[in-house]
Amino acid sequence: MIQSMTGFGKHVVQLPSKKITIEIKSLNSKNLDINARIPQSYREKELELRKMIADTLVRGKVDFGLYVEITGEETTAEVNQGVVKKYMKQLAGIVQGEDIKLLELALRMPDTMKTDKNDIDATEYGAITTAVKEALSEIKKFRSEEGNVLERDFKSRLLGLGGLLEKVQDMDPERLNTVRERLEKAVADLKVEVDANRFEQELIYYLEKYDITEEKVRLDNHLKYFETTLKSKDSNGKKLGFIAQEIGREINTIGSKANYAPMQQLVVQMKDELEKIKEQMLNVL
Repeated sequence: MIQSMTGFGKHVVQLPSKKITIEIKSLNSKNLDINARIPQSYREKELELRKMIADTLVRGKVDFGLYVEITGEETTAEVNQGVVKKYMKQLAGIVQGEDIKLLELALRMPDTMKTDKNDIDATEYGAITTAVKEALSEIKKFRSEEGNVLERDFKSRLLGLGGLLEKVQDMDPERLNTVRERLEKAVADLKVEVDANRFEQELIYYLEKYDITEEKVRLDNHLKYFETTLKSKDSNGKKLGFIAQEIGREINTIGSKANYAPMQQLVVQMKDELEKIKEQMLNVL
């Protein structure tokens, strides 16, 4: 079962004096890239929270947000009165104005607010980790649902590639006969005497260069392996990407050896189907 790297999870915890919101969003990326937005008072727990996310999501560009809204009277921020008064005194010596206006100006200056750093309450942090787990559970569900959509699309594309491969196989004898007739006609047009046995040997050697039996067999095996990998327990986008590269290599070789317009048209259709698979592969975990 494959999973998408795209997902979103959110969970809200209401504490007696705070509302804590956890949001996690992920997009496709070659590796794991976590961008965390955490209030300064919770920074000491950032590494632990990052590890929780990394252990669950494994890969993708992840935006993690921890938002805190004070709903009670509790606050750790206080006005730094000494600094504010000093600013007001200095401002009064520069401009004439009411105290309220001077106060407004002073509060815009640096260091007018001070925050006491307290240890994070164990119960509060427990609520945060629970919220993170819930959000991760939601994003995993989202990823699985998106993965099911991708899997159905992949199977449809594989079916299309398999059908085109069958057409290539059915067309191959006709292609070889056409190439043979073309060569025989070219020699006949020269109007020269040729040794029949030698000509036949050279013709066989020439046709062997355009033989695509191995490519057809390998392509069929790669398509079956891709489908088997889709059914595996773990989502492995990188492995599927490698198989897709091998599929592309065999299609390209068939195209270069075809030397027959109708078959080359089938190859173009196969490349188109494969490109659509590769585009979707970017989202697979």
